Order: sequence, then C-alpha cells, then structure tokens
Amino acid sequence: MSAHHHVQSPATGPDDDADLARWDDDGAPPAQPRSSPTAWRRVGAELGDRLVALSGRQDLLVTCRPGTHSGAPAAFFPTLGEVEFDAGLFAPLKPHEIHPRIVGDEERYPAAWGVFVHEAAHAAHSVWPTPGGANPRVVEAALLLEESRVEGAHLITRPTDRVYLRTSARTLVMPDIAHPTLKGIEHAAAVAALILGRRDVGILDAGETRAVADLCEKVLGADLLATLTRIWTAAHQCADHDATTMLAHAQKWCDALDTAAPALPVPENLTDLLSGAVGVVMDHAAATDAADLAAQAAATNAMAAKSKAQAQDRAQRAGQRRKAAATAKSVFNARGTTVAPDGTPEPYGSPVTGTRRPTAAEQSAAARLSRALRAAAYRERTEERTTSPTPPGRLNMRAALARDAQRAAGSVPTAEPFTHTRRRNSPTPPMRVGIAVDVSSSMRAACAPVASAAWIVARAAALTGPDSLTATIAYDQHLTALTRPTHRAPQRVTTFDANGGHHNLGDAIDALNHGLELTRPGAGRLLVIVTDARYGSDETAQAVTRVKQLTTAGCAVLQLTLTATSHHLPGTTLLHLPQPSSAPAAIATAATDAIRRTR
Repeated sequence: MSAHHHVQSPATGPDDDADLARWDDDGAPPAQPRSSPTAWRRVGAELGDRLVALSGRQDLLVTCRPGTHSGAPAAFFPTLGEVEFDAGLFAPLKPHEIHPRIVGDEERYPAAWGVFVHEAAHAAHSVWPTPGGANPRVVEAALLLEESRVEGAHLITRPTDRVYLRTSARTLVMPDIAHPTLKGIEHAAAVAALILGRRDVGILDAGETRAVADLCEKVLGADLLATLTRIWTAAHQCADHDATTMLAHAQKWCDALDTAAPALPVPENLTDLLSGAVGVVMDHAAATDAADLAAQAAATNAMAAKSKAQAQDRAQRAGQRRKAAATAKSVFNARGTTVAPDGTPEPYGSPVTGTRRPTAAEQSAAARLSRALRAAAYRERTEERTTSPTPPGRLNMRAALARDAQRAAGSVPTAEPFTHTRRRNSPTPPMRVGIAVDVSSSMRAACAPVASAAWIVARAAALTGPDSLTATIAYDQHLTALTRPTHRAPQRVTTFDANGGHHNLGDAIDALNHGLELTRPGAGRLLVIVTDARYGSDETAQAVTRVKQLTTAGCAVLQLTLTATSHHLPGTTLLHLPQPSSAPAAIATAATDAIRRTR
C-alpha cells in the first residue's frame, strides 16, 4: 500500500531545481504551464493560513502546484515543515476561482479539502520520530496504522471535519488499491487497516464497510482479522510522540502476518476482489453523503422558506398596523364626521341623530357595572416569605435546633430560623372595551339599547380606574365614532339610526384595536360586536381574520344578536338577546369575565 506516501522523509523531499529542469535539446516546443504558477502560489499561501487552525501549528508551509514530487495527491514532510498539494485536486476550478482563506469556500471543492484536512491531521499528530536503524517493513506498517489514527485524533478536536475526511478516503485510498505496493495477504491486511480502521474511528459507518469486512474475513480468516483489529484499535490510543509504542504495534502487525500467512491461500484475483469491495464501500459512502447533503439542503431551504414567510408576515402585520393607525386617525377625528373605507370624510349619511341625558336607570346600571368590574379585578395581596439567621421574623424552632446542632458539630451554621413575610398589594388591571355597532338597515331595532349600553360601559369602565378606556364605532359601509378612546366617561348618550347598506367590520375592528390596544396584554380587554352577521363572503373573511388575531392575543370577543335569524360570526362568543333591554346586562357579564381572565 502507499499509505507511507503521505508522510515523507527528508530523502524524498521536494527538489525545486529538478522540478524546474526542462529538456531543451529534443527539438520540441517548450512545455506550456497549465496555469499561472503565481496564481497557484497564492492558493498555497491561503491554504497555509487555514492550516494553522486545522493543525494548531504555525511553522508549516503549503505549496500548491500541478503535480507533486512525492507522486501522492498530497504529502506532509515533517522535517521540512511542508505540506505539498496537487493543484489537480481542485479540477475543474481554476486558481482565480479558489479562495481557501474565506471560511466556507471549501464547500465548493470538498474532495480537495478532505485531502488537505487529512494532511493537516498528519501535521498535527504524526510527530513521533522514526528511530535510526528501524526495520523498514515495521516502519511502513506503523505508517499504515497511522492513517486512521491521525484522522481519529483529528475528529476529537474538529468533529465537523468528518464529512471532508469521508470524501478524502475516496481520493486517497482508491488509487492505492488499484496500484498496490504490497502483495497477497499483506495487501488484504492493508485494505482492512485503511477501511475498517476508519470505521473504528468514526469516519466510515459500519454498514458502509460491510463489503470489505466480509471479504477480509474470508481472505484473512476470522482469527487473524480479529488480531489485526486489536492492533489498530490499540494504535488509535497511542500518543502522538510515542514512537516506541507505535513501532511495537507495527512489529506485532508484521509478526501476526508472518505467522498466519503460510496457512492462508491467496486468491489469484485478490487485487480485483479488493478493488471491487472498496469500490462498493466508497459508493455507499458517496450515496450516504449525497443523501445527507440533500437532507441538509432541504432543511436549509425549509428554514429559508420559513424565514421568508416570517419576514412576509412581519411586513404584512406592519402594513396592517399602519393601515389600522390611519383608519383610527380618520375615524376618531375631532369633528366626529363619518368616513368612507378609504378614510376620506363622508359629510352625508351620518347615523348619529343627536345626544341625550342619561336616565336614572342608566346611571344606576353604570354604577352596578362599575362595582362588578372592580370586584372582578380585585386581586389578593401577594405574600413573599424570606428566611434569615437573625431577627426580625417569626422563630422556627426546628430551624433553630438545626442551627444549634450545626454549631455544636463544629460546622458553619446554614440553617436560617427566622421567617419574615412581606405582603404586597397587586395592581388592578384597567379595562379596554370596544363596541362595534352594525348600523345597516337590518339592525334598526337595536339602536336604542346599544346606545344605552355604550354609555353605561364607558361610564363604568371610567369609574374602575383612571387608566380604563372604551370607544364605540357605528359601521355600515362607512365608519362613525360614537365615542372616542378617552379616560373620561361621556356626559351624554349618543343616539344613532340604522339605515346603511353593506358592512365594513374589518376596518372598524382595526380602528378599535389601534385606539384601545386590544391586542396588548396587561388589561381586561373586550370587543363587543352588535350585528346579525349577514355579510358577504369577503366581508366575513376580513372580519374573521381580525377576530382571530384578537382572540389569539387574549382579547374576548362577544357577538350580540337580537333576532333569531342572525348568523354566528366565527371566532366570537355568540349571545342571543330576545329582549333588547337585556343588552347592558349581557355586556356587563362579558366584561366581568374578560377582566377576570387577566388574573
């Protein structure tokens, strides 16, 4: 095998003069370089920069040129501190297309980078010296065991390089199998060391190497293969500088082969059998890598698609917020005018018919609702208990005895016998109540009770605390603010009529949501929609989308209907009121439930 070609001795070091020599007396035109030597020197310099991180050494030089002096795709020269690299490994890329200094550029040439990582592993871990006078056969066996040992050691510090070391096996091992330097049983043993040794350090998977394992067991026998496995497994644990132990393992390797070889028949076509088995292993490894790459690409694409969808969703939400802000600004205008769907004023057709003073019954209902809301919002004081070794606080006798026992035993007392309880009042959450009133012609019977309910809720919410807000919008195709978001309750009841056509509930919800912050936590939030929900499909879809956003954010949505023929708006809590006079009580109940959910 040619495993030893990757770690070169000084005798086989590079000779630049011989490389530059050219025969000039044969009459042929001078040879033309395949690419600029300067460009490849730049690639080699950048590889040298990356070698520092891969090997942890700063004393190494990388030369990159078409072809190598050693004849191997790449080689490490320990005494010269040099790694030579065949530029042909980058094919079909040209030198100006290769930028190893950029982290991630290696993904475009994984096979070449895998060979470079392998040589970096040699540079980091093949540092044991070869003693003078050592048996060359034993040294070659040690270098054979070194191939998988250095890759396993490299994975300990850089496990993410496994994918590149897998690709390098196809570049480094396959040529050695086709043109072996060892024959017979030693050839099969070397294949086992190169393939199964990489399996045992985690480079290749057991299922991928099955073909070589079965063939080597058949050729070498189960006993010899088990012996060789123990040897390379022990070599994997050898320290980088321990030349004595590595040569001892290599000697055991040679002794095991010498002992078993005479009794083992050698198939005539052993080289072909080994090449075929190794080819199967490499095909399986390539298929696994391709599947992993496809899965990684699919995961990356899925993540990119998810990120894009999230970005689009954020942009859509931002657009909706801007549109809602513009709608709220146009609806809650100072003049109280009705606005069209595009936000422009609509001077004619306002449903507001005037205002009136609240009745005694309405004032009484507002007071009762305010008390109910305060009762629902009330929270018990929180208690925080702390312990300490000294007063103040209540004495815990068990902890005191434990402290005395600790002190008597000569240890540092850790028991804390005094308990102090601190009670704090919890803040009362404010109310955010929005009311959307359908003023299309089918809702004419609900005008009076809903106007009364809007005033009662606004008054009651204002009495619960200074931070409570409420607002009411009448909608058909246009939007009209009956009450605006304010901390002060209206003094008079706004009356309105229902003569409109079509519906624009989506924009009404947007205006109320922006004006009252119905999607923001920290308050009892309630949206009351008084409607029979007889909408077109587009109108219903827009309303359902807004309702879902509110309910997802924790805002309760109540739909009040006054007729048995009303439709249920999906996502809302439907409450049918046969008697319009019961609308204020129903809204009070829903508001109380909403504020209780903020606990």
